[in-house]
This record gives sequence, structure tokens and C-alpha cells, in this order.
Amino acid sequence: MVEANDVEMKPADESSAASSPEAEVKKDPDLLTIEDIREQVKQLEKAVYGKDHRYAFRVLRCLANTRRKLNTNVLRRLVQGYYTHSAKERTALEAFIIDDNDMEIEIDSKPVPSPKLRPARSEKPLIPEVDAYLHLLVLLRLVDLGKAGEARECSDLLLIKLKAYNRRSLDLVAARCYFYYARAYELDNKLEQIRPNLYARLRTATLRNDCEGQAVLINCLLRNYLHYNLYDQADKLVSKSTFPETASNNEWARYLYYLGRIKAVQLNYSAAHTNLVQALRKAPQHAAIGFKQTVQKLTVTVELLLGDIPERSIFYQTTLKRSLAPYFQLTQGKLA
Repeated sequence: MVEANDVEMKPADESSAASSPEAEVKKDPDLLTIEDIREQVKQLEKAVYGKDHRYAFRVLRCLANTRRKLNTNVLRRLVQGYYTHSAKERTALEAFIIDDNDMEIEIDSKPVPSPKLRPARSEKPLIPEVDAYLHLLVLLRLVDLGKAGEARECSDLLLIKLKAYNRRSLDLVAARCYFYYARAYELDNKLEQIRPNLYARLRTATLRNDCEGQAVLINCLLRNYLHYNLYDQADKLVSKSTFPETASNNEWARYLYYLGRIKAVQLNYSAAHTNLVQALRKAPQHAAIGFKQTVQKLTVTVELLLGDIPERSIFYQTTLKRSLAPYFQLTQGKLA
């Protein structure tokens, strides 16, 4: 029996029933991803209007994390939400958003309201930096899905957009776009077709003092030549170009690795070893494990060719132990 002064407590399920739909919306991963990308777009706009490249750097540093969260649902909402000014551009990008059966089931069974990205009938075009970034996200999704043909076509359209602008605020985003433009053609086994375009963009980047663009394009050309074992052409490119000193550590690591490969083929093992060791020092400490494994394999080989014995501790590192197991056996054979 409940007395007058007693308060009847409601069950926990009933008390939380009213707020459960909102909680589900907040926890929806696609909605959170769209919110993150909307904040990144705002950061790019700050970089343009405030003429501060640090905001663009922040966005690009988050690109790897954003890339893992992309799916059909997120990309379609982004394109429909941002490209309200041009039905032609919206349709062109939507053509590259490949449907996923699992995602379609999820959308039908559990619809989630999309956040308001732009006014529904906004006629103001997107700034080139935001346009290129959203286009790049679509391209990344195609690359991750292994859709080589579609990725190549999407990258061609992206390059046409980049050629139409001469903006220093676009340089950082454009440099990342150049890398994935080359990557799309590499996946489609047509890497040799883009050398004229890469050289043309390199000339333009050099004239505009676009250091990050120069670094990315030089590395793309070196990767292009080494992919087809054209070491003489790669060496000529190195001798006739100047790698920018202000390039990021990631681009320096790639460049030094390519130099190490070229010197190793030319039997200049001392210079090759120096370049490879520097590449390992420039590489990220807690990421790019595959890159460090590849560089370390070549470093061990070069050390053995020099007559040196690699340090035993290298073969017992957690991230290298499995990939370097055959090289450890080779080192033991030399000691025997």
C-alpha cells in the first residue's frame, strides 16, 4: 500500500522512453561522421577567409580517420546537402557513389534525419577548397572499394576542377588530390598515361611556389618511373629537380625511400643506406607500419651487401618481426 506522503517511482524503462529516440540519433555513427565533416568544412572556410593554412592542415591530418568512416549513406547525404547550387555537379558526383546492399537495408530499416548543411535552395557555389575536399572523399571511397575504373574517371573530373583555379589556399588540398589521382590510375594499371599531366602540374606548382604540391608531384613521378623499373629516368628527374626543403616529413620520407631504391640499383650502397636510414627517421613513429616494413627490408638488404651485419634488435620489433623473418634467416646464414 502506498501512503499519501510516498512518491511512486516510475520504472527506468518508462522514464527513459521519451529520450531514447534522441539518444539513438546522437549515437548514430553516420550522423556523427556528417557532423565531423561539417566541422571540417568550416575549418576549410576559416583557412580561406582568414588566410591561415593551419586550419587546412588540421583537416588533412584527420583525413585518414574520416576515410575509415565513409560509406554510401554518408557520401550521399553530403553531396545532396552541399551541392544545392548545381544539379549538374550534384548528379555528376552521385554517379560515383556506389550503392552497398547492406547500407541500403540499414537506411530503409532505420532512417535518421540529416543535419542541415546548407540552405535548401542556396544558389551560392561552394568555395573551390570545399568542393575539392568533398570530391576527394568520394574518390577515397572508390579507391577503398577497389573500383579502379570509376576511381580513375572520378579523379579525372577532380583534376579538371583543380586546373581551373589559381588559389594559394587550395594548394594543400590539391596536393592530396594529386596523390590519389595517381593512386587511382595505379589501381587501374594505367599509371604511364598520367606522366604528361603530372609534369604539367609540377611546372605550374613550381611557378606558383607551391612547395607541398611540388613535393607530392615529384614523389608521384618517381613512383611512376619506379613502378615500371625506369631507374634512369627517375635518376634524371632527381638530378633536374629540387625537392622543396619545407615539404612535410611524410613527403620527405617517401622521397628519401625512392632515392635509396635508385642508389641501390646503381650499386651505390653507401648512399642508398644513408637515404634509407633518413627515410625511417622521417617516417611517422606510430603509423605507416607497411611503409616502415618496406624500407627496413631494403635497408637490411643494403647492409648485407655492404658486408655489415644488421642489429639483432631490429628483427625482434613487434611491427617488424614477421615481415623480416626471411631476412633474419638470411643474416644468420651469413654469420654461419
